[in-house]
Amino acid sequence: MAGNWKTRTQLVHEGSRRSQYGEMAEAIFLTQGFVYDSAEQAEARFVQSGPDEFIYARYGNPTTRMFEDRIAAIEGTEDAFATASGMAAVNGALMSMLRAGDHVVSSRALFGSCLYVLEEVLMRFGVRVTFVDGADLNQWRAAVTPGTKAVFFESMSNPTLELVDIRAVSDIAHAAGALVVVDNVFATPIFSRAVDQGADVVVYSSTKHIDGQGRALGGVICGTRDFVRKVAEPYLKHTGAAMSPFTAWIMLNGMATLDLRCRAMAAAALEIATAMEAEPGIARVIHPGLASHAQHDLAMAQMGSGGTMLSFEVKGGKEAAFRFLNALEIIKISNNLGDAKSIATHPATTTHQRLPEDQKIALGISPGLIRLSVGLEDPADLIGDLQAALAAV
Repeated sequence: MAGNWKTRTQLVHEGSRRSQYGEMAEAIFLTQGFVYDSAEQAEARFVQSGPDEFIYARYGNPTTRMFEDRIAAIEGTEDAFATASGMAAVNGALMSMLRAGDHVVSSRALFGSCLYVLEEVLMRFGVRVTFVDGADLNQWRAAVTPGTKAVFFESMSNPTLELVDIRAVSDIAHAAGALVVVDNVFATPIFSRAVDQGADVVVYSSTKHIDGQGRALGGVICGTRDFVRKVAEPYLKHTGAAMSPFTAWIMLNGMATLDLRCRAMAAAALEIATAMEAEPGIARVIHPGLASHAQHDLAMAQMGSGGTMLSFEVKGGKEAAFRFLNALEIIKISNNLGDAKSIATHPATTTHQRLPEDQKIALGISPGLIRLSVGLEDPADLIGDLQAALAAV
């Protein structure tokens, strides 16, 4: 495809493959296997498959390949591998490269399932994991050693929206010979510059902004062709983490409007965060687009935006937070994010409920904290909904 296309053009056309029928829409190849013209062709394909030669849907599929090519082009990587979920992407990226005795340094502020993979799965198999405060570069410098195999972090943490300086941490990691793996979900592919800033591997839950309609689970690992095909793919294809062709088709359709949606949602999130700062019933508002955010300058340099998410603390703790949530009308209570519909989440009792209380406190996940994923509704209606819920509290 054309190398000089802009993002919105790539989101519509990059990676397209058409059958002999010349269909306009991306085709769904709902097949688990592929037919060979001869036994010799089958033998050759199992030895070395070409770019448009497929063996089995767990290894690759034309529809899935369109999605992989499109997201790789947007992210600025050589290749990508689509997975069944975002957590399959996180697990696959880490497990495929690590062995017993390897050392990983990770930020402490992580989504609960990511924390499980690091604390339970990797450690169970003999991988040493050191956790640091992701915003403290001195802790990264102290923890990363010449024997460190990889560093892992969320570029913007869930749910307290703490940023990690990708360029600075990448410099520290690369000086020690470690790979940089970034979970970039909150940054979105639209605001991401992770690869330019030094990341080696970028993972997404495509369930979020990429789909954008709450329809399907999916994930993707983006990186160099060597990492994706020689490190990640052997592990993923043999352990069954492949994305289904139908899901890939959904993701391709979601990508056509990804730029438009993310920019509209981010603009609305900043407007809502600004309005919430003026509400007396709110103890604090967290949004990187606000000048009050401690890492506002880093967010602008790293993403050029505050993103589509904000968090705020309702005064009165869990009881007040629940009354607030139950009074919402437009905004729905759920635990997804990046959807066209605005979603409110109470992290302390849902997405991060398994964390010990002292760890929640250390991460800033208080009983009154609400995470808001801003959708495509009119910002004025969303602000009115939030204010009415606060009045009910």
